[in-house]
Amino acid sequence: MEKLSRDDLYSLEKYAEMRPAFRDKVLAHKKNRRLDLGTNAALYFEDRLTMQYQVQEMLRIEKIFEADGINEELDAYNPLIPDGSNWKATFMVEFPDIEERKAMLAQLVGIEDRVYVQVADFDRVYPVADEDLERDTEEKTSAVHFLRFEFPPEQVAALVNGASLVAGIDHDNYRVEVAPVPDNIRKSLINDFA
Repeated sequence: MEKLSRDDLYSLEKYAEMRPAFRDKVLAHKKNRRLDLGTNAALYFEDRLTMQYQVQEMLRIEKIFEADGINEELDAYNPLIPDGSNWKATFMVEFPDIEERKAMLAQLVGIEDRVYVQVADFDRVYPVADEDLERDTEEKTSAVHFLRFEFPPEQVAALVNGASLVAGIDHDNYRVEVAPVPDNIRKSLINDFA
């Protein structure tokens, strides 16, 4: 999947005009890219469109219009665009109550390494987590992690040809499996291999 360049972005003025329609398009797209893993965790699979939206929003909020600032945003978000053999996702641990969240994050150290996807009868694919920086300590994990799932060619081919997809978490303190992954999400994710 092609990375974003400055040529792919709208000027602040143009983006202000088209923002409502663009936002609606992105929100509709994201419905096929969120996978709930139980009641307190979710994967938000990123792609070129979700990252374009993120960059445009950052430029708008920060009122960035100079080349260096735009390039910094592109450098920050382009690594979250899939490379053709992988899926990239923001993994969120979601407990609405602050005290419960603090307690659970202490019990879920290492959860980001125990998220998996599985194509048909192949081995599970566990992610490379938080390549940008460490997000947990021995005492607690973060509520947000960035994951990259790398697939061997035979698994990519199997998915493209209709193989089933399962996802889950096998952490000692949080176990869940989604079997099968809903077809609308599966089909959206297959596009990431293009």
